[in-house]
Amino acid sequence: MPNSDLLALLLFKINQNQLALEAAIMELTLWVEQRGSAEVADNVRGALGTISKNEKFIKMTLAMLMAPE
Repeated sequence: MPNSDLLALLLFKINQNQLALEAAIMELTLWVEQRGSAEVADNVRGALGTISKNEKFIKMTLAMLMAPE
């Protein structure tokens, strides 16, 4: 397997991990919010927004790396 394929696969797996962590953190955020800590939940959502913003770029880059040459 060429190094470029390995790099693309590695980035894909890292992105999958990032999205799984985002989902898990969001579950915890909802739990915290239900217990009356809306300010903490809002702060976490703000931080998770960075993941969402970067996801588009990551997907675009992965598509370019995985495209046949």
